[in-house]
Amino acid sequence: MKKFLGVALGILTSIGGFVEIGAIATAVEAGAAFRYQLLWTMALGTICLVFLLEMSGRLAATSRHTLADAVRERFGFNFTALPRVIELIINLLVLGAELGGVALAISLVTGVSIRILVLPVALVTWLVLWRGTLGIIENVTSVLGLVTLASIVAMFRMHPAWGEVAHGFVPTLPQKDGAHYWFLAISIFGAIISPYMFYFYSSGAVEDEWDESFLTVNRASSGIGMTFGATLSVALLGCAALAFAPRGITIEKYEQIGLLLTPALGVWGLRLFAISLGVCCFGAASEVALGSSYMVAQTFGWNWSEDEKPLDNSRFAAVYTIFIFASALLIAAGIDPLKLTMFTMAMTAAVLPVVVLPFMLLLNDENFVGEHRNGWIGNSVVVLTIILASIMAIITIPLEIMSGG
Repeated sequence: MKKFLGVALGILTSIGGFVEIGAIATAVEAGAAFRYQLLWTMALGTICLVFLLEMSGRLAATSRHTLADAVRERFGFNFTALPRVIELIINLLVLGAELGGVALAISLVTGVSIRILVLPVALVTWLVLWRGTLGIIENVTSVLGLVTLASIVAMFRMHPAWGEVAHGFVPTLPQKDGAHYWFLAISIFGAIISPYMFYFYSSGAVEDEWDESFLTVNRASSGIGMTFGATLSVALLGCAALAFAPRGITIEKYEQIGLLLTPALGVWGLRLFAISLGVCCFGAASEVALGSSYMVAQTFGWNWSEDEKPLDNSRFAAVYTIFIFASALLIAAGIDPLKLTMFTMAMTAAVLPVVVLPFMLLLNDENFVGEHRNGWIGNSVVVLTIILASIMAIITIPLEIMSGG
């Protein structure tokens, strides 16, 4: 039963890392602006993510090390310091966007301003992490996240041209607005491969006491979880291509996204989307906050565990406390949540090279993974991800300026 429930870690990572405000915003904007043309970026990002997440779990199961632990031990503190600072700054911005997403979900059904709601949302998120355990958060979020299947139902009810959908998985050059097209492509890639997911997933595996007998569970967890998330993201893009693109609607405000499912599901479309958005963004907010705490605590060698009382891990709990309320203040101060989301997704793609590079070295080091080293396929995926991420790091800021970001 424990191994069966281990798949919940992958589902939570999917709901909190794949289907969150970044993936939702980029998918909807891509569908509204370019219909199905950017589906290939989702497929490419998902393939890379499945391999990288599996490597995170394999590292944890075979070495009993989290990713942050292993990087510090293998390369030293000085190697990790600057990348960690950059990642934590991005995590702070991403967390603000996720809390804004939960606030938007409540705003869609109540009409109350996001700026007013975001601090109570932050308080509830903090209380759940303060009082809850990783197992409770994993399983409850995984079950509630099934409401996101409404997006798949909505896409089928709008009867897409499946030939056109299939063609979207073939990379093509944009026929218009190239800067916006490539900026969205990079943002989608950044939304899918978020570094905090690796720290959260490997830490969750260690907390759940995975060993080598969990390697099959790890493959199932990463594969099933990320495929689930990818399917939902494809459906969201498809709904936007059918609901917004034919009407010439461009996504400029968060509130517009709330109408995504209404053409297919009527008034229930808004309600189901609000619930889906709230659950996914809450899962993501929990994951980012915990991932940041795991990263800081493991980098400095502090005690850490979500399953122990906060007073027994005071520095670990202090990190997620500071992150949650500091990020909420960004939204409460009036920063546009949609612009913040798009900016952070692009910046996430830009920092991927320094995050992904240690994967190849650690997963080929017998001192950590023994006989469970990467094969040529795994290494090829890591190299491909590094190459793509390096290109993105160079062109992200110019594209953001050119696209009006």
